[in-house]
Amino acid sequence: MENTKTVQHEPLRKFVKAVYLHAGACEENAELITDTLVQSDLWGHQSHGVLRMSWYYRRIKNKVMFPNEKYSVVRDSGSIVCLDGNAGMGQAITKAAMQEAIARAKKYGVAVVTVRNSNHFGTVMYYTRMAAAAGCVAFMTSNGGPAMPPWGGIKKMVGTNPWSIAAPGGKYPPLVLDIANTGVARGKIAVAKQRGEAIPEGWALTIDGKPTTNAEEAFKGIILPMAQHKGSGIGIMVDVLSGVLSGSGFLTGVNSPFMYDKKSNCGHCITIMNVEAFMPFEEYSQRAEQFIGEIKDGPKAYGVDEIFYPGEIEIHRDKINRKEGISLPIEVIKDMEDVGKECGIPFNM
Repeated sequence: MENTKTVQHEPLRKFVKAVYLHAGACEENAELITDTLVQSDLWGHQSHGVLRMSWYYRRIKNKVMFPNEKYSVVRDSGSIVCLDGNAGMGQAITKAAMQEAIARAKKYGVAVVTVRNSNHFGTVMYYTRMAAAAGCVAFMTSNGGPAMPPWGGIKKMVGTNPWSIAAPGGKYPPLVLDIANTGVARGKIAVAKQRGEAIPEGWALTIDGKPTTNAEEAFKGIILPMAQHKGSGIGIMVDVLSGVLSGSGFLTGVNSPFMYDKKSNCGHCITIMNVEAFMPFEEYSQRAEQFIGEIKDGPKAYGVDEIFYPGEIEIHRDKINRKEGISLPIEVIKDMEDVGKECGIPFNM
């Protein structure tokens, strides 16, 4: 029996949007949360795709995430703004915060916006790409529920705590980096669990600290940091920006999105630099194009056909998946079908 099914993105969008409208989201927010999920699958990042549709749906139904809640301003000093997400939909709160940061960077040259009491929002690159499209460079961090211990410890305290940098690429698509500080995103282990696949050695430990290739044991257990102490250290410092500085939860005070009955308390930190404040945009674009050209034209390792700069491979995957469809684990399909039945929305794909 096949363990995957290929679906087209347009009917998938219609179904997911209908679910969130049924859950009480307004038209704009239902469209946004749908786009963040489906777009992640189109980019090839299934760890943050429709795999998470039911997670967010359950959080709305359990009233730990409010689909139409607006942010409030805690502090405003012009180029620096502190926002409270009031447990609103992470996607809507974060998009609004990013738009606020871009507008202020255009005015002041540089802007920093922190967000407290937010929710998980999908991939960080979804939002940093907004800044690159507006002629800005973005650096954004977010914290999450405990996934790994601090280096040398055995208690899960530090989240995957992703961060992203995006910059305009001139005639090329933007340069975009989006990574977690664990060796792998927890969602990728969830995908392996859904597919019934083993995970590589070195990704995770069992709950009692033993190495494992079993995805289910790994999901319940400890995810290891990337680059050993370096990943742990970066994850901790991301939490300083996203949790401590923002006034939000941090370390074990943050809950993961699959904990359906607990408020997230996660926080974000967004820093935006307007390219025009540093040099004419045309000059920057020429320099970015030269930069990308040198990377792609560099000598290739044995067996490598093309060198990709950060963010480029997602563009290639998007084109393929839009044309050929998105291959989803059967367990993800069943999960969506179950939610659809609960909502009275048929999953016809």
